[in-house]
Amino acid sequence: MGRIRVVALLLAGVGLLQAGCAADSHAPVPAFMRVKTVEPPPLETPPDVGQLLRDHLDAVFVASSNPHQVRYAAPHHVPIGPGWFACVRAELTSATGRPIGEQNYLITIHDGVIDDRRHAESTDNCGSESYQPI
Repeated sequence: MGRIRVVALLLAGVGLLQAGCAADSHAPVPAFMRVKTVEPPPLETPPDVGQLLRDHLDAVFVASSNPHQVRYAAPHHVPIGPGWFACVRAELTSATGRPIGEQNYLITIHDGVIDDRRHAESTDNCGSESYQPI
């Protein structure tokens, strides 16, 4: 008879512990048993895209493309994760020296460094941005 009570108490205790582990931040349990909310990390300060392009234009364009009339749009925070992105527009020439016209690129900036660049697509909305020269 005593064994049954001990087993029943142990099972009840385990059930309470499991219920406490699954308590969310609004559950009616003591504060130490609630799930802690995690604050998102603070945003980086917006990068100075113009200065980055002046210092590292070769990170976006190859020198043989002779980029001129280079313009950039205001940076936007990456929706998921850290970092920023910005649209860059320039008049370029081909490897043979013939003009290929205005090209749009999307650059990704993380910790003040241009991490990546690619041709902008219509989904990037670079066509609707307002640009300023570097």
